[in-house]
Amino acid sequence: MTSRFLQMSLACLVATAFAAIAAQAKGPKLESSDTMIPSGDAGIQLFVRNKHPAGKESSPDKILLFVHGATYPAETAFDLPIEGVSMMDLIASRGYDVYLVDVRGYGHSTRPPEMSQPPAANKPIVSTAVAAHDLGAAVDYILKKRKVSRINVMGWSWGTSIAGLYTSEHNDRVNRLVLYAPQWIRTEPQAADAPALGAYRLVSKASAKERWLKGVAADKQADLIPPGVFDAWANATWATDPESSKQNPPMLRAPNGVMEDSRNYWSAGKAQYDPGKITVPTLLLHAEWDADLPSYLAQGYFAQLKNTPYKRLIELSEGTHTVMMEKNRMQFFRELMGFLDEEKPLALK
Repeated sequence: MTSRFLQMSLACLVATAFAAIAAQAKGPKLESSDTMIPSGDAGIQLFVRNKHPAGKESSPDKILLFVHGATYPAETAFDLPIEGVSMMDLIASRGYDVYLVDVRGYGHSTRPPEMSQPPAANKPIVSTAVAAHDLGAAVDYILKKRKVSRINVMGWSWGTSIAGLYTSEHNDRVNRLVLYAPQWIRTEPQAADAPALGAYRLVSKASAKERWLKGVAADKQADLIPPGVFDAWANATWATDPESSKQNPPMLRAPNGVMEDSRNYWSAGKAQYDPGKITVPTLLLHAEWDADLPSYLAQGYFAQLKNTPYKRLIELSEGTHTVMMEKNRMQFFRELMGFLDEEKPLALK
């Protein structure tokens, strides 16, 4: 009896596993396209990627645009396949028309001419205001393409400042706002001997790995990043910069406008824009081990969102600044979709 019961239980488990795999395989087929759009400034083109269910147009309220952070482009994180699917794939599979954009100087977008010169030859380039202008160009492109008046916007890290600044000035074009690892005013004193900033900085893969794991306990590091994900992400990211392979080790160029803005505003105790001017529903997503932008920044920002119809702050356990690509990424996804999908969130019934 016991042996028979175990055989039946095993058969049920196997059947369940195959059913789950089959259900995943039967997910909607996705269409993907890459486009270069004008930024509005001469000679500057912006890279935009789109994914959506094949042969089906998403409803007007199911459109999402993602913008990246200070160092790396959008597509190598937001559209990096992990166990076969990227975050972009997961969202598109839920019926969304999903876009990402690289602001100038990042990924496949035009690199300003200063990036072809030595860093010290020019002042920092691609400020938050310039990046918000580029985000606006992508928003306008999507609004025109889809014939809608508003879309959902999501920013990560510096991208929260880009998206927050843009939304504070263009609430009429944003449906819901998602800020993942929000940037806000710091309390740590600035270094008195900070070096002068050039137009851009050079970043190695080794420093990126060290930054990713900063602040994570030694006994928690081994299973934080799924196997092979760091190398896949790093290789894809550095490959977006045609100059990276000319150095040993390969070095990624990243504009320093964000660093200058951080010194002049966030690290100097001053806000670059007023979150109180944001009047759309807003979600803040944060992870407890984020050493780049610690929890108190998200909490401080949340308190300044004084005019949203409703707002939410979610703190995810056992995750870093890059939780979107870590073992708890599905918690991130479910919280994100819960916010984007909910209907009548203030209704009693």
